[in-house]
Amino acid sequence: MHTHSLASDGVYEPAELVRHAAQAGITELALSDHDTTAGIVEADATACQTGIRLIPAVEVSTSWQSKAIHIVGLNIDIDSPVLQAGLRELQNIRDARAREMGARLTKHGFPDSYSAAMALAGAGMITRTHFARHLCNIGVAGSISEVFERYLRQGKPGYVSTQWAEIGDAIAWIKAAGGVATLAHPHRYKLTASWLRRLLTDFKQAGGQAMEIVSGNTPPQDIQSAATLARKFELLASTGSDFHAPEHTWVKLGRLPALPADLVPVWSCWRA
Repeated sequence: MHTHSLASDGVYEPAELVRHAAQAGITELALSDHDTTAGIVEADATACQTGIRLIPAVEVSTSWQSKAIHIVGLNIDIDSPVLQAGLRELQNIRDARAREMGARLTKHGFPDSYSAAMALAGAGMITRTHFARHLCNIGVAGSISEVFERYLRQGKPGYVSTQWAEIGDAIAWIKAAGGVATLAHPHRYKLTASWLRRLLTDFKQAGGQAMEIVSGNTPPQDIQSAATLARKFELLASTGSDFHAPEHTWVKLGRLPALPADLVPVWSCWRA
């Protein structure tokens, strides 16, 4: 229920991603690119050919208490004018952020970073990952994670503080598109237990419906604590690899632990 393609910061074309999912034995796949649904039509056409049910989705960038929080909209109508208007706002924010990142990296000795990142993004949504790939390509660091730690994290030369959508607005866009608003990878925000409960309280009050219990290589203890929170806040349970690229060997399509049996899976909303 959570994957990325070249339409944002994944490395596979949408059709190619679907073919890899089919080879992995997946029968139901959500394509949830960052702040764009541009890859959905291509992915759906290939899904029909391979016997996969494609769940149209999007991962929406939001800000909460000065932290970036991601909300996945699952089973959306990509033609929703409300959703698309909201995504256009975020796309404009992304472009402005990317230009400022390029300017800051130029001052730090890496000229043309913006144009190089844009070339890597192609027609897709530009993200920090494209800047990281560019800096890897020119030998600045040995891995994307190293680039992030040295240049793109908060307090580093290429970091740009960004105000994304309000959580309530993002949830309203998703629900206007008939989708299920799902809090993505809750443990990745590195919040304390009390702050995570505050986030979930605000998310639920704003109309949030589900949360990811399993995300990528989530450790068993985080799965159990997320499940406890899903029960407490009466949220549906989702799961997803957050797959971006095969080079991330710890995240594989279709290789995820099962959800705890007592939780109600998010896909019950569209299988009913």
